[in-house]
Amino acid sequence: MHSIALAPAPTTADVPSNEPIAATAAEVPPTLRPHAEYDLRLLDDPQEWSAFSRPSTSGPHCWESSVVIEGMHCAACSLTVEDALTRIPGVISAQVGAASHRAKVVWSDQHVLPSAWMQAVQGSGYRAVPANDAFASERRKQETRQALWRWLVAGLCMMQVMMYAYPAYVALPGDLSGEMEQLLRWASWVLSLPVMLFSCGPFFRNAWRDITQARVSMDLPVALGIAITFAMSTAGTFEPAGVFGHEVYFDSLTMFVFFLLTGRWLELRLRDRTAGSLEALMNRLPDSVERLLADGSFERVAVRRVVVGDVLRVHPGETFAADGTVHSGETQVDEALLTGESHPLSRGVGSQVLSGSHNLSSTVQVRVERTGEATRFAEIVALMESASATKPAGAMLADRLAKPFLIGVLLAAAGAGAWWWGRDPGHALMVAVAVLVVTCPCALSLATPAAMLASAGALARGGVLVRRLQALEALAGVDTLVFDKTGTLTRDAMVLGAVTVRPGASAEEALAMAAALGCHSLHPVSRALAVAQAHAQTKSGGVGASNPWECAAVTEHSGQGVSGQARNSRHSGSDGTVSLRLGSARFCGVEVQQVGVAGLSAYLADEKGWFATFELKEDLRPEAAAAVAALAANGVAVHMLSGDTVDSVARVAAQAGIVHAQGGCSPDDKLVFMRTLQSQGHHVAMVGDGLNDGPVLAGADVSFTFGRSVPLAQSKADFVILGEQLMSVVQALALSRRTMSIVRQNLWWALLYNAACVPLAVVGLLPAWLAGLGMATSSLLVVLNALRLARAPSLKKVL
Repeated sequence: MHSIALAPAPTTADVPSNEPIAATAAEVPPTLRPHAEYDLRLLDDPQEWSAFSRPSTSGPHCWESSVVIEGMHCAACSLTVEDALTRIPGVISAQVGAASHRAKVVWSDQHVLPSAWMQAVQGSGYRAVPANDAFASERRKQETRQALWRWLVAGLCMMQVMMYAYPAYVALPGDLSGEMEQLLRWASWVLSLPVMLFSCGPFFRNAWRDITQARVSMDLPVALGIAITFAMSTAGTFEPAGVFGHEVYFDSLTMFVFFLLTGRWLELRLRDRTAGSLEALMNRLPDSVERLLADGSFERVAVRRVVVGDVLRVHPGETFAADGTVHSGETQVDEALLTGESHPLSRGVGSQVLSGSHNLSSTVQVRVERTGEATRFAEIVALMESASATKPAGAMLADRLAKPFLIGVLLAAAGAGAWWWGRDPGHALMVAVAVLVVTCPCALSLATPAAMLASAGALARGGVLVRRLQALEALAGVDTLVFDKTGTLTRDAMVLGAVTVRPGASAEEALAMAAALGCHSLHPVSRALAVAQAHAQTKSGGVGASNPWECAAVTEHSGQGVSGQARNSRHSGSDGTVSLRLGSARFCGVEVQQVGVAGLSAYLADEKGWFATFELKEDLRPEAAAAVAALAANGVAVHMLSGDTVDSVARVAAQAGIVHAQGGCSPDDKLVFMRTLQSQGHHVAMVGDGLNDGPVLAGADVSFTFGRSVPLAQSKADFVILGEQLMSVVQALALSRRTMSIVRQNLWWALLYNAACVPLAVVGLLPAWLAGLGMATSSLLVVLNALRLARAPSLKKVL
């Protein structure tokens, strides 16, 4: 993954007709980059596709692209863009998020190229740019600055117009002469011109685009309301004796525009905060890196030129551009965004580093093992892109209702104006304006996606990626949760339990002998014994203490154990050498009935026979019991299903505090159990990480898996936990319930606002400026309420 920048279209004078068009970001003057028109043909080069696209599972030669749609303001805009995209032959599907302004486009490279469907977006009046365009942030800042200038001009003019309108409100009959009143009207008209020509420019441009393309969006009723108010007030200014001459509404006009721009600007700032955090992730990789050459020197190359096997030099403060292994040096790295680990981690020679993580302390050299789409970073970006473009069910319903609702608004405004026209044409037009403004469905269309996106962002910062926004709604209704055992409630490794030795021997000596032999094997039992001995030695002898036993002529017997010659380095002569066997009872020649066994055990034997028995236990995650207790406190019943033995499952269940546990389950058994719970009316969530968990993860109402899980398990899961914390499940559950509570608050607010204000506008009791204030405030309150979810979840709040 790397950031790209679309270059300005070269002119025919710049590029010979017989040469291909090509340009790089470095060749473009910085002052021109955010303003220029871009040549979309640059994106038709297949070498550029990997920057903003990835192969799609929809079929061969299919790609899934993530783009940002600029110029959108409402749900109707997102539907317009979707329609424009899906009409292009070769575009398989398109999904546009109204709140995130991001689109996911699936297309076939055999029928269409990116420039074609991006041009279709431009033809509909919007603009599509790659989601990791290097200049997106700069364009967003420019858009924010322009919005601020429009707001400042509207505010300044509004204050002046209000000052000129004030005498008409407080003057008694005869206080103002006709000439003075007309002078104040002319002054107000002049001050309203900058508002109309500059501040209202985007509304009129978008409305004209809607009219020319025979469609409707939120800007059309707004622009109509503004234009009607200004035209009517202008007529009253130029012809005081005419039908509209008894009153002008420049104060209402400028106040309405000011309030509307205030809401737009604040929404833009709040949305940019979310978009900026996602772009910060997507543009996390550097544009270039230092690569080691054969002569020992380094050259700086583009990230896309890095291949597996290259050695890269990464300085403090830089980001690792690929997954790899530290070749030389030692440093501290920050992997918080990738693994959920909040503390810096030490990485030395032989340690793995992940692309997207930060080098904190010293320069290291890294040998590249995975690049591009194969990296962990690319997988995380793909998950976040997919989530940002998906739509919750409530948002999809609001989107579908947006266009019919806006058409209904136009008809209602026309009907209200016609009803009042016979009594007072001026009042009739202002009633129509109030209806046009107050009923714009901004708050309703933002109610669900704003909360969902804020929640997904908070979970991502807490180490949980949301693959489908709809899953947040489903998770809030979960009343039963099923855990897998191995790798979920327990770690992959085992830990040492009790040690039983023959008379005259010590447990410490037996563990040292077994560890000396086991360190030559990669078997989980051998690793567990080696780790246990290292901890015991460190505890008794301090840091740096070594095992006195050494082994030679070690042979590993597949499926049985390890044998070798061991010698105590503290003993001189040959008396200290013994033949050892470590492994199963049969391999060691041990009669289990004589030495006893408790669950999973390994045995150590010498020339005299049995020497020691090591009881091994699965390593239960330290937070497992707390997570189960927290789930129970939140009213969630907890079950455990595992393919392991019944005794092992019962032992882990007792340690974790799980009452309902079942062992010896096949993948089909797990799925049958899940469906039985669902048939009883339960909403079930599944937490698993193995290949055999794929069917049950797909069948659950909601599913969790871990970032290190196999790809099949991740593809079936709704939530991916980047770290190893089971408490992340509890956090996600609590935040999902809070999210749905805020969604309901937003929906009720939007509905009550419209139910209260629409009748007032129709009967003529709601002036235009107050309608504009209500619409802007309503949308702003919905967004601010949703942003309460934006803070990363806290364990203290969850528990």
